Amino acid sequence: MSSTADLDWFKSSYSGTEGDNCVEVAATATAVHVRDSKDVSLPHFAVGRDGWARFVEYAAHG
Repeated sequence: MSSTADLDWFKSSYSGTEGDNCVEVAATATAVHVRDSKDVSLPHFAVGRDGWARFVEYAAHG
């Protein structure tokens, strides 16, 4: 991946039509990248796919 512009970013279906207070994610073979949807020029972060899966599981049951 040469840049985040090459990634396919997806916004949560929970974000609504306004898009406020939301993040976007893009998955690659080894990581899930996360960025602020309000200002996509800000730096993003990435976590391993296993870490992301644990986070999602925790959030769903938390």
